[in-house]
Amino acid sequence: MSAPQAPSRYPLDADSAAGYALLPVASTRDGLTQATQDCVAEEAPVALIVNGAPHVVMMATPGDLADFALGFCLSEAIVECREDVELLGVTALDNGFEVSLRIPPERHQRLADRRRNLVGRSGCGLCGSETIAEAMRPAPHVPAGLPIETTALHRALHALRSRQPINAITGATHAAGWADASGRLLLVREDVGRHNALDKLIGAMSVAHLDPARGFAVITSRASYEMVLKAATIGLPLLAAISAPTALAVRMAEDAGLTLVGFARNNNHVVYACGARLIAASGVATPSFEKVPA
Repeated sequence: MSAPQAPSRYPLDADSAAGYALLPVASTRDGLTQATQDCVAEEAPVALIVNGAPHVVMMATPGDLADFALGFCLSEAIVECREDVELLGVTALDNGFEVSLRIPPERHQRLADRRRNLVGRSGCGLCGSETIAEAMRPAPHVPAGLPIETTALHRALHALRSRQPINAITGATHAAGWADASGRLLLVREDVGRHNALDKLIGAMSVAHLDPARGFAVITSRASYEMVLKAATIGLPLLAAISAPTALAVRMAEDAGLTLVGFARNNNHVVYACGARLIAASGVATPSFEKVPA
């Protein structure tokens, strides 16, 4: 049973689940200031309650929260499969949301042993880890997957631009999408936090029974260490980001056998790790670390 909620200084609007709020602003353009309204992305505390006990609070866009909870459990290796997670309900509070889950007792005990009760921020994926060992858990080796042509990669990236309704209105959210080997974009999820968007995608993929090894993921953010770790944990063979990776992410991708692509936009890209899966239309593999000219 969670503790009673104190009155919030920042109560949520009844329509917050839409992902944005319409707020009054003073807008100045070309020297002229006027009162108007603007669509602003929502950000709310989302508490995951596991077997009746609080586990984590993340700041997230309040939509697709069931996907988020399932994806978080899978990408953080709390459970091994979708069947290990029972969603008990999503509760809207005055100042946030609670998602209640049930997992097998042995998994919950292992979770308690990790002592990873934490407060996460939308821009941080490792807040609350008590030791370096917890933060730096090794990534599993990913499946071989399917060869992906560069044309398929950019087909998915192009489709991703039109599949971000919240960002189109607010300009403030990230997206993560999953495409099949032909580049057909099948699922997209948005969130103010890049990690949350990927977790929502992972949860949605699991519900839809999509095999991660039969396609690839595209993200509208940088490819940081924890993004690579989440992708590898659920068996994604290729992760493509529109921005840069970190050096730690590149090293982890190499260790996990994951193809890591950065600066994937405007029909250009840079392969940083394990380029053999990504092939040109001629069937030639793209070498790792080869920068495609802008």
